[in-house]
Amino acid sequence: MTKTLRYSLMALAGCFVLMIGGAEARTWKISHVRPQGTAIDNDLRWFSDSIKEATGKKIRTKVYPASALGDYTVVQERVSLGAVDMACQPPSSAADKRFQLPYFPYMVKNWDQARKNYSPGAPLRGTVETLYAEQGIKLLAAWPVYFGGIALNTAPVAQGDPDAAKGIKLRVPPMKTFQLMADTTGYLGTPIPFSDAFTAVQTGVVDGVIGSGAEGYYASFRDVTKYYIPANTHFEVWYFIMNQELYDTLSPELQAKLSKVAAEFETRRWNAAEEDQKANEKRLADSGAQIVPISESEIAAIAKKIQSQVWPVVLKDVGEAWGQGVLDAIIK
Repeated sequence: MTKTLRYSLMALAGCFVLMIGGAEARTWKISHVRPQGTAIDNDLRWFSDSIKEATGKKIRTKVYPASALGDYTVVQERVSLGAVDMACQPPSSAADKRFQLPYFPYMVKNWDQARKNYSPGAPLRGTVETLYAEQGIKLLAAWPVYFGGIALNTAPVAQGDPDAAKGIKLRVPPMKTFQLMADTTGYLGTPIPFSDAFTAVQTGVVDGVIGSGAEGYYASFRDVTKYYIPANTHFEVWYFIMNQELYDTLSPELQAKLSKVAAEFETRRWNAAEEDQKANEKRLADSGAQIVPISESEIAAIAKKIQSQVWPVVLKDVGEAWGQGVLDAIIK
């Protein structure tokens, strides 16, 4: 069976379910990438309980943790087609190269600037909403995760010098931005799907991971993380999305209730995220990882090199005029 035919059949199956039962007659599936009991899992279970109560059980959901419904790149396609109802996860540039832009390395410097740019009403938020809409996906909320870093299973080498060759092989997400960031700062980037990354580190295929942060490394990689470098590589945001056609089947009243609970879901996270990052760095340390010091001036030097050498390459990949327009609208 071809990939196109398989997705067509999934889409038809999703439409059939809606036709015979309606959006309110079944339990929606919510996918995410982290194990059960992690922060995102707990927040989505809060959402599930809250939306059930707010709608008088007219909207019922079930949370599927740990990529149980597939790798996030596949899940985004399935949300687009209606085979998965909802997900809270990173955007996939496999579906659209322009999704690299929200994850531009060293685009925002601190939590205050991040909140200004990733919240509703900001130009960047509007851009992301439009990209999802082109795939038949409704953006409900953002879930800020962390400023990223590097987790290693081997001793770091010149972590503050972007010009030094490290000889360390890193798993990078399947996004050009992360591949270039690793290669430009002296590492050897190797694209590996998230679902295979732990095994890759455990078996020595790679020496560490880039593309996540303390929360992700503690949740999914703490058993293979001996060192953590809080290099502020990028600002990670996951998006709470759902199939647009499913959303459109809801009455205006239910749409309003869904939007209200989703907005509260986002606000709760913004209020907790910065402290959660600090707590996860401590959890990593408590589990045996050494937190490797890196100064603000060293981070600034890395950022300068990334902005001058990586940004222009990725802008060509996503469309220079379009990408530069988005970057120019970033709120300082």
